[in-house]
Amino acid sequence: MHFTSEQRLDDDVVERAFTLGDIPGILWTPASASASAPVPLILLGHPPLGLRKMYPRLADRARRSAAEGFAAATIELPGSGDRPRLSAVDEARADLRRALQAGEPVGDEIIDAVILPLVEQSVPEWRAALDALLALPEIGGPVAYSGGVISIGVRLAVVEPRIVAAGLFAGSFVPRTMFEEARQVTIPLHVLLQWDDEGNDRQAALDLFDAFGSKEKTLLANMGGHTGVPQSAGEHAAGFFARHLRQGLIQTDRP
Repeated sequence: MHFTSEQRLDDDVVERAFTLGDIPGILWTPASASASAPVPLILLGHPPLGLRKMYPRLADRARRSAAEGFAAATIELPGSGDRPRLSAVDEARADLRRALQAGEPVGDEIIDAVILPLVEQSVPEWRAALDALLALPEIGGPVAYSGGVISIGVRLAVVEPRIVAAGLFAGSFVPRTMFEEARQVTIPLHVLLQWDDEGNDRQAALDLFDAFGSKEKTLLANMGGHTGVPQSAGEHAAGFFARHLRQGLIQTDRP
């Protein structure tokens, strides 16, 4: 991991841009974080629109995390921003847009072609980023995952034992293969669903929630479209992360 810039935001949050190989990322930490007082970490997922476009929302989420005493980090997804394009995924997205505009059903083949390559490539990258982030003296875990493409969150919850809780946004199409993976998820989950999300299959989102194997799972459904998430939803998510990361911190500190 190579840090390329550093600035202190107005609310006493330190923001550092980094690269991990050829993958750009951003790390936000409370100014109080140090080697003597390392803090938990939230991995901030996001849609494949590029970090530049997503920066205002990511920085807002990171500030909220820092106010709770947690670090937050994100990385650029494959095929996004300045990273090389994934031509097959771009073509599948074009097919998806055409189907939606024509009011046609979106077939499994299109959904698989849009989502699965992102899952297969980005999950190992997230895990490599987590290795590097946890090697920093000011970050000590535990770790949570928040938002982004829900299938990426599902895969990470299955394969990454260092993630102790996840907040997922049911706002993207889900390949059928992910339902079987969802049954293997056992960590606490907080799932946000916009009831009138124009780009999401509500029934599929409900079926996915039902498939999760977690004993503790909460579904927070709000009226409104994809971009109509109320402020209260962020407050509910913040409470969920605070509860589980602090609980994990206490457990880590026990002899």
